[in-house]
Amino acid sequence: MRVATFNLQNMRLRTQEGRPVLDGAFDQDESDVQRPVALSLADREQTAKVIHAAQADIVAVQEVFDTPALDFFHDNFLLQTGSPAYPFRYCLAGNDGRGLNVAALCRRQPIIVKSHAGLTGADLDLSDLPGELRDHRLFRRDCLELGFTGVTLFVCHFKAPYPDAEKAYVIREAEARAVRKIVEMRFDDPRQERWMIVGDLNEPGAGDGPARSALTPLKQGFSFDLLDRLAPGTDWTYEVPDTHLHSRPDRILVSPRLAQEYPDVRPEIIRTGMPPPRHNRRGGASGGPPDSPSHASDHALVYADFPGLA
Repeated sequence: MRVATFNLQNMRLRTQEGRPVLDGAFDQDESDVQRPVALSLADREQTAKVIHAAQADIVAVQEVFDTPALDFFHDNFLLQTGSPAYPFRYCLAGNDGRGLNVAALCRRQPIIVKSHAGLTGADLDLSDLPGELRDHRLFRRDCLELGFTGVTLFVCHFKAPYPDAEKAYVIREAEARAVRKIVEMRFDDPRQERWMIVGDLNEPGAGDGPARSALTPLKQGFSFDLLDRLAPGTDWTYEVPDTHLHSRPDRILVSPRLAQEYPDVRPEIIRTGMPPPRHNRRGGASGGPPDSPSHASDHALVYADFPGLA
């Protein structure tokens, strides 16, 4: 089984110029910039090429508006690359008011598809959280559970480290604690089971947020980050806009059993679809004028192989 994670950067299906068109890969705070339809189409052609290059069996994706957008992308872009079909596609509505949902493209059918978007901190016995997280929905988007015969995936997209980095840290740490609780409730002995936590966990890079890690509840032997197996400096998946700072928000965390069974597995990172550094672009911002280069996403795709896993 090859598993990938990819933040698609605001993929939404709209009607433009009288026809259905997917939004290009640009942030919603740049939505007031007029982008030609041709550039949006070129972006999504690049997105499809990156996914095709990965050849993953399961692609966990983030920032997809709904199932029609995912289906339209699959049928009109991904299949056009020559990619084998992903007949099982899931995008359940989460808690992001802008419609930035987690989703999945699967070549094999899961036996469990379960949203955890409705959970509060109290539901998970996290009574020490601030009231807004304890008494209301905790996840900013969702924790989408996909159960297969040999492995269970938890697809996540945690709170981004802005506009208030400290407040975002508190939310992100709560989300990490919540995912751990979900895993512990799902399995009698999580250490002995095969599971992964995949997605955009929004851990900032050095100098871009609090020095402490909000992902600590998922570490310390509870799970193992496969990107830790890469050499420092080669493990980045995102460049902070208008800086030279690199971070790795996109993660594949595996259970202790999987880490032991696959000691030599190292993830691959596909950066070919990322925009060039802004200072090298003629058009400036990624939502800029027509001469801006098309790109797949502002994130890289990350994948890992698990031979024999089904």
